Amino acid sequence: MAARSQKTQKPKAQKTTAKPARKAPAGAKAQLVKKQAAKQAKDGELVIITGMSGSGKASALKAFEDLGYYAVDNLPIELIPHFANLILQSDEIVRAALVVDVRESSRLDRFPAVLKELRTRVKVLVIFLEAADDVLVRRFSETRRPHPIGRNEQIPLAITAERHLLDPIRNVADTILDTSKFNVHELRAHVQAQFHRGEKTKSLLISSTSFGFKNGVPSDADLVFDVRFLPNPHFVPEFRKLTGRDSKVAAYVLSFPQTKEFLKKTEEMLAFLLPHYIQEGKSYLTIAFGCTGGQHRSVFIAEEMQRRLEKRGYRTKVGHRDMPRS
Repeated sequence: MAARSQKTQKPKAQKTTAKPARKAPAGAKAQLVKKQAAKQAKDGELVIITGMSGSGKASALKAFEDLGYYAVDNLPIELIPHFANLILQSDEIVRAALVVDVRESSRLDRFPAVLKELRTRVKVLVIFLEAADDVLVRRFSETRRPHPIGRNEQIPLAITAERHLLDPIRNVADTILDTSKFNVHELRAHVQAQFHRGEKTKSLLISSTSFGFKNGVPSDADLVFDVRFLPNPHFVPEFRKLTGRDSKVAAYVLSFPQTKEFLKKTEEMLAFLLPHYIQEGKSYLTIAFGCTGGQHRSVFIAEEMQRRLEKRGYRTKVGHRDMPRS
């Protein structure tokens, strides 16, 4: 009987020694959950910024860096898959943004294939920045920097050549952003608003601008309103040299009932349209108001509409293409 009781006691001893070992799997499980959560957080967090020289890629990259992205400029295309692997394996780098541009030259043709392979392992967002040719020429002239593939006197030709070289990347881009209407600060604000992990319901940037029909309709206008039906302050001698920003001119234009009715109905229409634009993923919208010369009526209306939309919680800016500069 004693021998039997000793045999039955052995398993008890084994159970006693095994109890502390049960804590290890729990810790390993917690670590696995942590890794899985980190991996899920990284999905869609590799942003590739590309586009035309002078379109604002450096400013966009800086904006992503300010949002907490690990930023890399001018990474060779062949190294992008290795960089993605580092992100997936790293516990410190959760989100990353990098720039690929024309400095890659002939290797740009390889980008679509590299991107296709990359997307089998991680979600990638490709943002292509561009701007109108005249805007790019002006920016290079202001900064006095040579174009990566041409000297100053050859900038228009260099821009044409660059567009051709970047076609393989542009064709596979997820987002194409025209920065012609942005300055450096506006571009950074736009990027931060679009990619900040927060409320995005009103991330649309609205530009309320005035213009004169005698100089043509702005090429970047999404919505155009003709306000030439309003009485013209130009024919009032004391207003002729003023603009729609002057309080006297503003009061004069606003004194007419058709002005108040136009503002009310236009605001109501925009209040209906804007949420739908946002739902469709539109990033920016230019609303242009035109009068004859772009100095009085259109200026006041653009300023007033900007104020009204801002009160509704939208991000707005105002511009006046043809208003005389003081």
